[in-house]
Amino acid sequence: MMQALSAPLFSAQSINGDILKDLIAFLKKEDIKFAENESMKNHTTFKVGGNASVMIFPKSESEICSVVKECSRLGIRLVSIGNGSNLLVSDNGIKAAVLCFSNDFSDIRLLDEETVFAESGASLMKLCRFALENSLSGLEFAFGIPGSCGGAAFMNAGAYGGEMKDVLYKCRHVDKDGNKGFLQKEDLKLSYRHSAYYENGCIITGIYLKLKKGSKEDIKAKMDDFLKRRKEKQPLDYPSAGSTFKRPEGYFAGALIEECGLKGKSVGDAEVSMKHAGFVINKGNATCEDILNLCRICSETVMKEKGVKLEMEIRVTE
Repeated sequence: MMQALSAPLFSAQSINGDILKDLIAFLKKEDIKFAENESMKNHTTFKVGGNASVMIFPKSESEICSVVKECSRLGIRLVSIGNGSNLLVSDNGIKAAVLCFSNDFSDIRLLDEETVFAESGASLMKLCRFALENSLSGLEFAFGIPGSCGGAAFMNAGAYGGEMKDVLYKCRHVDKDGNKGFLQKEDLKLSYRHSAYYENGCIITGIYLKLKKGSKEDIKAKMDDFLKRRKEKQPLDYPSAGSTFKRPEGYFAGALIEECGLKGKSVGDAEVSMKHAGFVINKGNATCEDILNLCRICSETVMKEKGVKLEMEIRVTE
């Protein structure tokens, strides 16, 4: 079902109890913050999903390197998340170690008058406000996107005619072997909702942005305008993962779904939003299966009636 939706799926493998104990012992020894059996409902904007076997909250890039190396040594799958704004987690949870970038890893600083560095756990809202405070223009489009800086770079987030590729020129990362590295400029392979990090298995730890000096009043006016338009057109009162489907070339996913009469269609507590058909929302107690089944109905109906393939923007994991 998930493959038919073209949703990136990360397969589950249970962690052996003894191996999990070894990982926890390592985390305690290294004084790295973690939680066991952490509910993913508290870490995704969809408010859906079972528990993570262990969730790790790094405070530094060195801790990330250590965790990656130890998970590799133990043969434990490692999944990294930010704000969980583009993530749908299985009802059975994530049978893996989850590296969660949070406020403990969210530093933002100026490198020069127009260059900003942000750690992956910083929210886009925090980054946009930092840019505003420093009279830096270029990020106005991102104001209101409920994601983290690392996630925004990973998927080349965008809205209202702007994308991260317009301002992002370098990413710092930790590779699959636990070594620090970076990609910059063309090597980032930024395109519509895509970057090189979809394929290379590296974990983004920080991003570098080149912005432009501007009028604080003009920057704020643009941000306020974009946020007002979001509130008017998007179902922000309900949990969701933002736009459910990528924009098919030459079309708009929401318009296609609405033209097929699916606005308001529901499966369990999952519903195609009456406010914007491009959003599948959680009306209260939707399950992962409810959401995926509803997305499948939308995808199959649009293909049958319009001949257009919908590809999910949301990433699915278990």
